[in-house]
Amino acid sequence: MSTITTEELAETTLLRFATAGSVDDGKSTLVGRLLHDSKSVLTDQLEAVERVSASRGQEAPDLALLTDGLRAEREQGITIDVAYRYFATPRRRFILADTPGHVQYTRNMVTGASTAELTVILIDARNGVVEQTRRHAALAALLRVPHVVLAVNKMDLVGYEEKVFAAIAEEFTAYATELGVPEVTAIPISALVGDNVVEPSANMDWYGGPTVLEHLETVPVSHDLSHCHARLPVQYVIRPQNPDHPDYRGYAGQIAAGSFHVGESVTVLPSGRASKISGIDLLGEPVDVAWTTQSVTLLLEDDIDISRGDLIVPSKDAPATTQDIEATVCHVADAPLTVGHRVLLRHGTRTVKAIVKDIPSRLTLDDLSLHPHPGQLVANDIGRVKIRTAEPLPVDSYADSRRTGSFILIDPNDGQTLTAGMVGESFAAPEPVKDESDDDGWDF
Repeated sequence: MSTITTEELAETTLLRFATAGSVDDGKSTLVGRLLHDSKSVLTDQLEAVERVSASRGQEAPDLALLTDGLRAEREQGITIDVAYRYFATPRRRFILADTPGHVQYTRNMVTGASTAELTVILIDARNGVVEQTRRHAALAALLRVPHVVLAVNKMDLVGYEEKVFAAIAEEFTAYATELGVPEVTAIPISALVGDNVVEPSANMDWYGGPTVLEHLETVPVSHDLSHCHARLPVQYVIRPQNPDHPDYRGYAGQIAAGSFHVGESVTVLPSGRASKISGIDLLGEPVDVAWTTQSVTLLLEDDIDISRGDLIVPSKDAPATTQDIEATVCHVADAPLTVGHRVLLRHGTRTVKAIVKDIPSRLTLDDLSLHPHPGQLVANDIGRVKIRTAEPLPVDSYADSRRTGSFILIDPNDGQTLTAGMVGESFAAPEPVKDESDDDGWDF
């Protein structure tokens, strides 16, 4: 592969993607093969892997060691934590999150896939679709990941049989479609040998589709979020002690969606106070417009009481504020989440007290049915919750904005993250029968 110049790198697009799969399906080997065959591994890294592999009596380097960096991971031969890798080809830049396969590490996949635009789900061709495969597909649907790649691995161990691949691809695609996954691309591979990872396989002439890297380089990725409703969660209020600018008051934060323009009418939530943007500072310089992911400071015409946790939005596109939130969640803590549980809810830069009013349903992964009123969610459960907050919050639907439509629940006693939540509907599954005896009373 040719060397990438700084100018070429600046012109390439960025793809964030995550890998997932059951234990021993070969996720880390796939990532290692992808990095190795695309010439994205530094010489000293490869030499270190070769030394460790040789000390174990292995003739070929164990490419899984390129991502399994923790000592416990190497000792047990499993992935425990999310491993982030950054690499680039002449066509695109990549941020890769290699996530664990064990069910007890589902929380790690939620972390890795929450910002991903594509998820690679691995399946061992010998085992086919298993429960953890269904769990990962459900999480991809829950997190609204727009592209899913089904990598049917270890095809060399099933004689590169097309029938094996076709049966697995058909079963998984049908399941993912029921969940509402918009796009599934199935690719037969052997991560250990390198078939269809970076280079086309000579052992599967019946397959005419792209390799994994080719698909990653060409899948459509839209970073233009200007069509979304603009949102700026305020992180910090800037009041510099500068005699030349005694009246300077700026509201700093990273734009979560959309764009802001000088002269635009805006509203500050949850207070509802309105003003106009008198200036926008970006990297210390004034600009007329700023857009998604840029960290900026907004200046307003009026002196308004604004603090960290407030949300600045265009007045014409202001979301409604509410104290009643219904969401789909993935419970990630060891302790269960129960009805009546007192928690802290963090949304953007704002944290408020809240109480779990009801848990209407829990998703059963085997048949996608909703088990009504389970009473609690335990670690790795996916379900629906109703939450009452102590203060109004301006929330969007997660389907409209992954940034301002998401939240986490926190244990107020020790600060542990309990649950990751997505506001609104997330699954195309039947609703459970409503229990008319629900208690609608609140403690605040």
